[in-house]
Amino acid sequence: MAIQILPELVVAQIAAGEVVERPASVVKELVENALDAGARNIRIEITGGGRHRIRISDDGSGIPQEETELAFYRHATSKLRSTEDLTNINTLGFRGEALASIASVSQLSVVSRHVESQMGTLLHLEGGQVVRRQHVGAPVGTVLTVENLFYNTPARLKFLKKENTEKRQIALFVTRYAMAYPHVHFTLEQDGREVFRSSGSGQLADVLVGALGLDSFRNMVEVSGKELAREGRPEIHVLGYTSVPSLHRSDRNHITLFVNGRWIQDPRLSYAVTQAYHTFLMTGRYPVAVLMLQLPPSEVDVNVHPTKAEVRFRDTDAVFTAVQRAVRRAVVDLAQTPAMRGGRGLSLAHGILPHWSTELPADRQTQLDMNLNIQDSGQYTRGRLLNRDVNNDWNDPTSIPAGPEAPLKPRTLPILRVVGQVGATYIIAEGPSGLYLVDQHAAHERILYEQFMEEYGKQQPIAQYTLTAQTIHLPPTEARLVEENLQVLQTVGFDLESFGPNTFIVRSVPALLADEAPMDVLGGIIADLEAGEKPGQGTIEDKIITRVCKQAAIKAGQILSLDEMQSIIRQLERCRSPHTCPHGRPTMLHMSSEQLAHEFGRLG
Repeated sequence: MAIQILPELVVAQIAAGEVVERPASVVKELVENALDAGARNIRIEITGGGRHRIRISDDGSGIPQEETELAFYRHATSKLRSTEDLTNINTLGFRGEALASIASVSQLSVVSRHVESQMGTLLHLEGGQVVRRQHVGAPVGTVLTVENLFYNTPARLKFLKKENTEKRQIALFVTRYAMAYPHVHFTLEQDGREVFRSSGSGQLADVLVGALGLDSFRNMVEVSGKELAREGRPEIHVLGYTSVPSLHRSDRNHITLFVNGRWIQDPRLSYAVTQAYHTFLMTGRYPVAVLMLQLPPSEVDVNVHPTKAEVRFRDTDAVFTAVQRAVRRAVVDLAQTPAMRGGRGLSLAHGILPHWSTELPADRQTQLDMNLNIQDSGQYTRGRLLNRDVNNDWNDPTSIPAGPEAPLKPRTLPILRVVGQVGATYIIAEGPSGLYLVDQHAAHERILYEQFMEEYGKQQPIAQYTLTAQTIHLPPTEARLVEENLQVLQTVGFDLESFGPNTFIVRSVPALLADEAPMDVLGGIIADLEAGEKPGQGTIEDKIITRVCKQAAIKAGQILSLDEMQSIIRQLERCRSPHTCPHGRPTMLHMSSEQLAHEFGRLG
């Protein structure tokens, strides 16, 4: 095949593949243009997850009439003049590729009036080609509408995610820019329904309440750090909010970073935030943080990635140190200590136990009524324990006692006798071959999981209808995630009904959770769904069921009666996989009679 120069349209569509990956990419680029134009009000309207239509209106400075068509040429920009300008970029956009790339893969129309013009301009393009242009009356600003995205590139259209997934990504981008520009009033409307609005008050705290939820924001502290310029190092400001140690997540995706108003992805800086919590968080848990870094533009190179999501610092160590110190100082200087109140986060209160205390609060020092099915008391005489010949099934883990009270499942553990409880966490039991130390939470979680799965497999009713209608309000991104999984949630007992922007009515919950607050349970489920890829519906259902059982199981620190402990042991003996909880953590430790004798020097 002969070498030839590609047509301009093909070149534009290739470039669009780097800049416009999905509808959220279009929203990002157009919102950045609006912010660069000095907009104070930005409205984003989405239809069909962004595939059918994206409309973004702003009250910025607008585009001059004579430059409207030029704005859609490749590499046409008002933000750069020479290569030297690349070392001192003060705007979000600068390459002049976004509008041309978006126009080449959509049907686009723009109405814009410059602040110094008396009339506006209407321009309509299809596949990057201008098909209509006229003068129109319009307010100062720009309204840009993108319709039928990827209509002329069906291969790209095929790889788009589900509609709700695209909605969630768009909500994520909008809330990020609302955080970075709290003085701008953002409104996001999806399919005719408003899902997010920021006040434009200039206060980051106001935006975080809407973006993260009030419960999360109550458990965040302000970060304010400043590293003075010295020895060739720049002055660096670190501002924002970070969570108290008791509010954490299972991945780093909830650490949001901005550099000079630009959202970035930087694993090294995320690690700096995590390191600031050294000794405060368990391994594998990460904080929630929203941090703004301000430093001279000449100290950061933003021209290293097609989407400008990654940057390179002139002095990476200085930025790392500034972030780590600022966050660490905010966490260490906490004047209040977190108190457990349940749910995804912890509220702040005075005069309570320090987080390192092992003493139980007064409301946790009572025995728990678990409504467990107690099959027998488990209190055997010493004669029965020693006379193993009389009880031939003692050493036979598969034997099933006869009679009307006989359990239906085969035994997978030998018969165990409860001796007591240690640390209000572990059940001590004696078996035919030694000592067993059982984690009461892990064991109860395994029992509930197998019961739930058995009922689920038989399609038996597993839901408990609420006596009164309860509503829950979620941040926009989490609301989209719940909408995406409404059907799966319903199959395991959660019946949720949309009730206004980001609000749901809880009609029913799994019967196991009848006494739990719906938000406490759903919060954990949402965190699980947010973490990692979900390859299939079966995997999602199993994840939700596992979370439900974890929430319903008795917790470490709860004092149990002898009957309750024996009931747990009896039911664990009949589980198919009694040795681990659904997460793979061991339910028990075993020390054989020989090991005990060896430890006490009784061998030989």
